[in-house]
Amino acid sequence: MMVRTVGVEEELLLVHEQSGDPQALSTALLALAERRAEGDSVFESELHRQQVEFATEPRADMRELADEILRWRAEAARSAAEAGGAVAALATSPLPVSPTIGEGERYRWLADKFGLTTQEQLTCGCHVHVSVESDEEGVAVLDRIRPWLAVLLALSANSPFWQGQDTTYGSYRSRVWGRWPSSGPVEVFGSARRYHDEVQSLVDTGVLRDKGMIYFDARLSHRYPTVEIRVADVCLEPADAALLATLARGLVETAARAWRAGDPPEPYGVGLLRMADWQAGRSGLEGPLLHPATMRPAPAPDVVRALLAHVRDALEDSGDLTAAEEGIEQVLKRGTGARIQRDALERTGSLRDAVAECVTRTRG
Repeated sequence: MMVRTVGVEEELLLVHEQSGDPQALSTALLALAERRAEGDSVFESELHRQQVEFATEPRADMRELADEILRWRAEAARSAAEAGGAVAALATSPLPVSPTIGEGERYRWLADKFGLTTQEQLTCGCHVHVSVESDEEGVAVLDRIRPWLAVLLALSANSPFWQGQDTTYGSYRSRVWGRWPSSGPVEVFGSARRYHDEVQSLVDTGVLRDKGMIYFDARLSHRYPTVEIRVADVCLEPADAALLATLARGLVETAARAWRAGDPPEPYGVGLLRMADWQAGRSGLEGPLLHPATMRPAPAPDVVRALLAHVRDALEDSGDLTAAEEGIEQVLKRGTGARIQRDALERTGSLRDAVAECVTRTRG
């Protein structure tokens, strides 16, 4: 059996070492990281100078992927410390911030085109790339994973605070990200040709700059032969990032097998999928989710375990089942990053202290 490779892209928040306030340190961090790498670095700039992104290598072994996530988080922390800051795997800043748009013509275009939406997009996500054999297989996968993506969002929920306030959401990042015109769930495409025609039609409107602005919850990567699942917050705990990647690969493999067996995708409309996304962003794992089999409310643990059951055969074949089972039970027991942040605030009475705790947890 071919084992699909998986790569992870994580966006990290850059904060002041003592105060926890977001800091525009990306230029300095990138320079330090590049000098240390003596060539190409895994780190890249993002829309705002208060964040940075890294990308792992494609990995078939999930333990190697988990080790690489830890390694690059540690390297980001080291470079940030040399620049006078720290990194935190937070999907939004708990503390108030006035973000600084990054350098470059692309970011200036976004700021001019989308105004306040661009200014307010200091959000950090996690994108998981899973290899596919062809665009046709990739679109068949996209069609069949749609109902399950909201469960990945709930598992990763890590953005309860916005501009110093508790939003009452588990993933407020998902609500902010939803302001982009091309974001969110999509309809069943049915073929690679229809997918590419739809993408081109969206670009041809002139609202989007290019195909890189196709911000679907999951899409065909425009750079790699992968399905790119983009729905998740960056996870506070590195182990949760590895779990997210494991489940994403399981979903892709399960969907590809269903396609080859002739099983059709669920015909849910975009409206229902938007409801599932909203509920996942609102609740995280603290309240009900919409069950992908029924699109009706169900306890979050039941829905998460339904996801595990859905991908069980694929995980067993890749040797990841035990690790996934243990990872899921751990998240259900201790909570997502959103719960950890709120617990830290309740314990310390200070958002700054909560950020400091998250800086430590980011490194694992």
